[in-house]
Amino acid sequence: MPHVSPHLRDVGDERLLSSQTMKELLAFVTLTLLTACSPRDYLSRRLATDLIASSAEFNQQQQVILKTGVVSNKEYVSPEFVVLQHHGWVTANSAKCPPGLEPAPCWDISLTPAGVDTIRLLVHAEEATKPAIAIPAARREVIAVTGISKQGTTADVEFTWRWIPVNEVGAAFYAEDQHYRSLVGFRQFDDGWRIVQNAAHSGQSIEEALKNAESAP
Repeated sequence: MPHVSPHLRDVGDERLLSSQTMKELLAFVTLTLLTACSPRDYLSRRLATDLIASSAEFNQQQQVILKTGVVSNKEYVSPEFVVLQHHGWVTANSAKCPPGLEPAPCWDISLTPAGVDTIRLLVHAEEATKPAIAIPAARREVIAVTGISKQGTTADVEFTWRWIPVNEVGAAFYAEDQHYRSLVGFRQFDDGWRIVQNAAHSGQSIEEALKNAESAP
């Protein structure tokens, strides 16, 4: 067995200890950084997209309100009724206007057999008997975050989105190739970035951003 000098053995032990210490220190620093930094600390386009797409306001479904019974001429000539009539889901006959309903003439709206077959598949039986039937029509989809402008702990995020029809009634009202542009405010908190809930602080809330959306090419 080769003889190892006690001095060399000590040097080797010190190097081994030093290497082990460095590994432990590196692991500690890495763990500290991972603990201190949240994925929401940096407002990237990916994070902005995820926060917008998961917000309750953005996920509210769009509904089409189908009215039956006697309506005014203003509702009869509305774009919504024209679409419903064009697809053969409703029909109308002239009717006497009840007191307080203007302008004349009035119309008695009813579902056609095709309308009954279509609507009963989309709403609960109780909903279908109401004079104003709320039909789920479309949901929103984020297309892309197109820009982020940061000012300290606040930011404005521009994004494009579209309506995705959820049934044939929705497809009659909403085209998937129609895109919209919105601008929503973000604010940085101790746990990361969030969409602003109160426009008085900074930027538009998601509700206002969707309400004030503009057509995008």
